Amino acid sequence: MIDLADVRAARDRVAATSRHTPLDYTHTFSAMTGAEVHLKLETFQRTGAFKIRGATNRIATLPEADRAAGVVTASAGNHAQGVALAATRAGVDAHIVMPEDAPISKVKATRAYGAEVELFGVDYSEAADRAHRIEREEGRYYLHAFDDPMVMAGQGTIGLEILDDLPSVDTVIVPIGGGGLISGIATAIKGEHPDTRVIGVQAAGASSVVPSLEAGERVELDAVETIADGIATRTVGESTFEVIRERVDEVVTVSDDEIAVALALLLERAKTLVEGAGAVPLAALLEGTVDYDEGETIVPVLSGGNIDLNTLTTVIVRGLAATGRYLRIRTVLHDRPGALEEFVAIVADAGANIYAIQHDRTSRDVAMKDAEIEVDLETRGQDHVEELVGALEDAGYVIDVLV
Repeated sequence: MIDLADVRAARDRVAATSRHTPLDYTHTFSAMTGAEVHLKLETFQRTGAFKIRGATNRIATLPEADRAAGVVTASAGNHAQGVALAATRAGVDAHIVMPEDAPISKVKATRAYGAEVELFGVDYSEAADRAHRIEREEGRYYLHAFDDPMVMAGQGTIGLEILDDLPSVDTVIVPIGGGGLISGIATAIKGEHPDTRVIGVQAAGASSVVPSLEAGERVELDAVETIADGIATRTVGESTFEVIRERVDEVVTVSDDEIAVALALLLERAKTLVEGAGAVPLAALLEGTVDYDEGETIVPVLSGGNIDLNTLTTVIVRGLAATGRYLRIRTVLHDRPGALEEFVAIVADAGANIYAIQHDRTSRDVAMKDAEIEVDLETRGQDHVEELVGALEDAGYVIDVLV
């Protein structure tokens, strides 16, 4: 198991490659939660995420024979970019396997950093199986995304930076996928400030740690489903699980809708772009999933900002819908002149703004003299949504809320 000395040694190795990222006090989220909230912005890290730290530390400590043979790894995206850049800077050849549905932006960035990229499998686990075959066939060193002591130690340098910048921190909230990030941070934090809490957060659709802790052994999920693709792993690592059991105070989960809300709020209020995995610590804080005292000093670690633009569009819409800022409804009108105008007048009187209307006379789900419409609306919050839907139902419309 890694210790504080490993993390301190890693800081010297990664200093030339990684950045000491900002720790930014946020008035907005402090006011919303009653805590003193400081965001650890790994979104400003090289390659857009924390992974460059662990990759650099692992490659720097490889024996010369392994460096000469080259490295291979599997990744959903951020580890891929970190390994690609770290390997290129060290003059080491890198072959990286990514899931077939990995965000195209991350695939392109990984290739641009100098690695050979192969797309294989439906998720990280299948990509990792392929990477291990390449390891055996080509004699490359398998650079694990999280279950490696030097990778964990490299990620732990984030914890040292937090303590350097904010020695009074009470709680650090960290996303968990495979567990490398939280293992390193918890080792650094607990090694220097044993009373500071370290809390882990997983997406509910990829939550293997809570059942693993309950079972006393690692549990592997059959499948994962979450917008937080950076932490979409079926299980944590063997080594990381032991560190989590010993050094992490609590592990909680958040839903995709909660992640989407946090991501949208970060964009709107903090002017900060994060990916789904990077938003989970703030989501847990905003939703009250994490218990804390009034005025407590809390650091959510925003682990990365490499979100695919297509995914970003979907996530923003989900975030707006969850907060009552966007609404899609379906209803049926009598197919006669003026019917749509009457409907629109009620919407206008309620103060909602129409984005788009789809009008369908051919649907088999409605009577011959009726028409089905779907309407996308801008609304001002949940109370406004209820007011609008109520006004339409009072006028005799049967409303199906789609989003």
